[in-house]
Amino acid sequence: MSLPLAEYASLDATALAALVRSGEISAAEAGDAALRAIGALNPQLNAVIETYPAAPAAAEPGPGAPFGGVPFLLKDIGSHDAGVTCELGSRLAKGLKAPPFASELVNRFRASGVTVLGRSNIPELGSSCTTEPLLHGPTRNPWDTGRTAGGSSGGAAAAVASGMVPIAHANDAGGSIRWPAAACGLVGLKPSRNLNPHGPGEALALNGLAAEHIVSRSVRDTAAMLDATAGPDEGAWCYTPRLDGSYLQRMTEAPGRLRIALDLHPRFPPTTLDPEVVAAIRAVARHCEDAGHVVEEASVVFDHEAMLPAFATIWATGLRGAVEALSAMTGRPIDETTLEPHVLAAWRDTAGVSGVDFNNALSKMNMVARAYGETFRSYDLVLTPMGREPAFEIGRIGKIPADTFFDWFMEMFQHCPFASAVNIAGLPAISLPLAWSAGGLPIGAQFVAPLGHELRLLQLAAQMEQMLPWQDRIPPVHASRL
Repeated sequence: MSLPLAEYASLDATALAALVRSGEISAAEAGDAALRAIGALNPQLNAVIETYPAAPAAAEPGPGAPFGGVPFLLKDIGSHDAGVTCELGSRLAKGLKAPPFASELVNRFRASGVTVLGRSNIPELGSSCTTEPLLHGPTRNPWDTGRTAGGSSGGAAAAVASGMVPIAHANDAGGSIRWPAAACGLVGLKPSRNLNPHGPGEALALNGLAAEHIVSRSVRDTAAMLDATAGPDEGAWCYTPRLDGSYLQRMTEAPGRLRIALDLHPRFPPTTLDPEVVAAIRAVARHCEDAGHVVEEASVVFDHEAMLPAFATIWATGLRGAVEALSAMTGRPIDETTLEPHVLAAWRDTAGVSGVDFNNALSKMNMVARAYGETFRSYDLVLTPMGREPAFEIGRIGKIPADTFFDWFMEMFQHCPFASAVNIAGLPAISLPLAWSAGGLPIGAQFVAPLGHELRLLQLAAQMEQMLPWQDRIPPVHASRL
């Protein structure tokens, strides 16, 4: 039996798993549908850089697996499977194999029942807000193939938005779950710092900036996967405690009357918002008020000018460490033949950064966390745009000169000016596809919550999903149109 692609692509992961569980379809049939969708759509989108053809023939999942038989992709950076090719989007790492053990998060993904079918595309070392690596080429947005799918989880987002797979692994150190979700019309939850595990290979991924989860088409898929993955692994250095109970079961409870701060004043870095985005997020705020919540304009205030160079230093030194480790592993030189200009600039510009310099940069992260703490004395959530504009055209970031990493970083960083402060503070945040441009592009709304309050985000997200449903919006490049 061959599962029709129109039916396959219409189902979220929860619904697809229910069909597998009932015996109406098999895990192999679901996997075959995913590979057919990838084969047909990937030439247009370039979201998937490797598939594993044998995976759909795996044994049928156990009865307790919430996502038994659901096709799934792993991002080519961060948590990894055992011994697979893991190139981090870089020519410097071409052909590199992951360590001979799986990350705990990947073990938990597998325990949820998903069928891992391959790797999704990323920018070099996950370092950009657009997925356009020289190694594998650009990933294109299924809503408009001339535009970015976002970064760094752009391959994952394009694959899910186009119906190749219903959910996919993603991670986020400066907006890399939330911005691709916004660009592609998906749900993107960045969990609290170390709510999902990074072990055993990491303690605090990217000095605590990075968080891992998935991108999805429904709030329930995001909640159900958090049930499967949240909580510390053995030997975790520090972690955010998970909910005592089920995120999925409790997400349908009313969130109560929330106090929401609406922030439309980007300062990190300063930039100008597209008027269409401002109007869209104001409309989202009105819908929140219609749901009974209180919305007031307010901003999270800290010394933005001091934090900007500190944040760039943290990013650039992280890239330098990765570059030198990869060069040692592969024996390849560190030069323009192996690295893209902005990464090479980061490596070059951090040669004189001392341990004291780096420690001083890290210490400034505290001011951002304290500023959010002060904001949450008065408000339950913060609402912002996810990006300063809808998905921009492919090639724009590549035109930014990379004479210095800081100059490149500040221009690139302007596209998601409300994203990275959330990573610095370690807070949970979710991007929801609650608005659309006149040209038909998704506009993501970001909600930020205090540490450990993923349930509050999911409850509001479920409420908004009922008020402003997005499930019937299908991009022009989609498996159901094949």
